[in-house]
Amino acid sequence: MAGSSNKTINLKLKVWKQKSAEDKGQFMDFDAKNVSTDMSFLEMLDVMNEDLIKQGKDPVEFDHDCREGICGTCSLVINGKAHGPDLATTTCQLHMRRFKDGETVHIEPFRAKAFPIVKDLVVDRSSMERIQQAGGYISVNTGNAQDANCLPISKESSDLAFAAAACIGCGACVASCKNASASLFVSAKIAHLGHLPQGQAERSKRALDMVAQMDAEGFGSCTNTGACEAACPKEISVENIARMYRDYLGASLKSRD
Repeated sequence: MAGSSNKTINLKLKVWKQKSAEDKGQFMDFDAKNVSTDMSFLEMLDVMNEDLIKQGKDPVEFDHDCREGICGTCSLVINGKAHGPDLATTTCQLHMRRFKDGETVHIEPFRAKAFPIVKDLVVDRSSMERIQQAGGYISVNTGNAQDANCLPISKESSDLAFAAAACIGCGACVASCKNASASLFVSAKIAHLGHLPQGQAERSKRALDMVAQMDAEGFGSCTNTGACEAACPKEISVENIARMYRDYLGASLKSRD
């Protein structure tokens, strides 16, 4: 392969093993031998699991899907950082060249009250889906698609909407926040539609319903530390959080009239 380093490394892995949400769980030691530095982090886990299966041992459960950095499924905390050491990078796009031969790597699931552990590194993030269902939509007849140049949307608004829509709902913002707040995720979903003319009719109701669902799911409050933006693989801006609470406050006051 052109540009391949063809280098292999050996790693000591401390992986969180937990049979279920009710189980106590603990870190367990594993060896990852002859790992190509061209592998992705998930490929390394695949090789580790193949070795465990050959030995008749229970493999480590972890979530994955697209392996292209767009689905948000590969949610791991690696050496204390959501998705690992690289900025704006999902776990599946993290490569083993970022680690040194003989290094010890700690791997654990995203931790939050609203993310109960299913098994090992797999957590239930359906709470985020319920937030999306609470208001992340518009109720209009779609009809035929218009020509893009005919849509009455300014360049600034469309850019802001696209930037917010880049959120993949991985939950890194929750895992990195000391309060386990989902405000960055929720605000991105609200802002995505709130910047578009199609989303204006339900803008107030959307803010009220999605924030209420976020609170009902047990996520913590935002205290503006900025850890969520730093951990976000899609670099969603915390400015969306300010917009969300502005919409929420306005809608709350309006509902009392």
